[in-house]
Amino acid sequence: MDVEALPLPDAFVNFLKENGLDPSIYISGDSVPRYIRVKPGFEGHVEEIADEIKCKLHRVSWLPNFYYLPPEVRIASSKAYKEGKIYGIDAASGAAVTALGIHPGDHVLDLCAAPGAKLCMILELLGNSGSVTGLDIAKHRLAACRTLLQKYSLGDHCRLFVADGSKFSLTPIRNLSNSRIDGEYNSDKRIEVYQGWTSRIPYKERKRAIKAKEYNASQLDSPAEGPELIYYGRHSGVVGLSKREVYQVLNQSDAIKYGYDKVLVDAECTHDGSIKHIQKFEQWGWTTLERRVLDADRTNDLSILQLQLLTNGFKLLKVGGSLVYSTCSLTVAQNEDVVQHFLSQNPTADLLDIDAASNWPCKLGGIPKTLRFDPLTSSTSGLFIAKFTKQGI
Repeated sequence: MDVEALPLPDAFVNFLKENGLDPSIYISGDSVPRYIRVKPGFEGHVEEIADEIKCKLHRVSWLPNFYYLPPEVRIASSKAYKEGKIYGIDAASGAAVTALGIHPGDHVLDLCAAPGAKLCMILELLGNSGSVTGLDIAKHRLAACRTLLQKYSLGDHCRLFVADGSKFSLTPIRNLSNSRIDGEYNSDKRIEVYQGWTSRIPYKERKRAIKAKEYNASQLDSPAEGPELIYYGRHSGVVGLSKREVYQVLNQSDAIKYGYDKVLVDAECTHDGSIKHIQKFEQWGWTTLERRVLDADRTNDLSILQLQLLTNGFKLLKVGGSLVYSTCSLTVAQNEDVVQHFLSQNPTADLLDIDAASNWPCKLGGIPKTLRFDPLTSSTSGLFIAKFTKQGI
């Protein structure tokens, strides 16, 4: 197809060519279906849901509980969506979660949890076991995750922290249930412990938060203290612990044995693999695309951040655990280059084959064992996936 006929600015077309990408990917946006996941336990309601939204649901053969429908169909007003029986999540994102190989009882870290669909899927796979720690650096985005957890009744085994994923270092729940730091015991009435979570913030906490906000506003070069716990479920292991216990740091030597079983690093990126995202620039203006996607300084900064996120997530992974790194960018700089740089700095890291991917409709990445989804090959949004494990020292 003639590239000049595509409704894309020359600068973006050149950007794609420089990254070995076929610009015709972006003309297939209207043919990429909308994907939904049916919450486990409601598989028998599929025909009822289809009747309600007046559209046939087609099962995704290679991904359990996933269905696709025409992209123009809206689900937000449907009864099934409002009742938490279904939610929207691209099949490629579902593949990234599936690649983790989650087992009941796992303690999982979702290092970049917002907007929350993958977080929900992780919790569904765990069922009534294990724990999930989700974090995001933007409080309003993480608050949206909290809303999803409550809507879908999935938050019992989850805790959410507003935190910088490149620096986060708190211990998994498994260490907290029996933890007593410096001789502290929660039976001591002088120690405040977490009660059941409530959205109503006590007066003392509100007062402290206001003072902290005022202080941070006066210290422009000093970032706010973190992490900040904004949600915890009743079976998340937090209830009954002191703040000092919940905020216990996991050092690197302890992480080898007591780190997280699974870590998902779905890193911030330029989102150029998402056709729907690129299409939005027609309304926002193509100059916005140049600033957010094509600007060299921004993309370099993102690559540095991606490496930092991947490195920190790996530090928190226990020996024998699994980490999945993914981005919705299709560029080499944000994917293969980051992976190669990371491997060169971490001799205990090994790339793994993704066993579940034997029947996935995707391509191999530029490095063996890595995968790439794109609209033409997979009929999904674009996504890069790499899976690692940590070897013993």
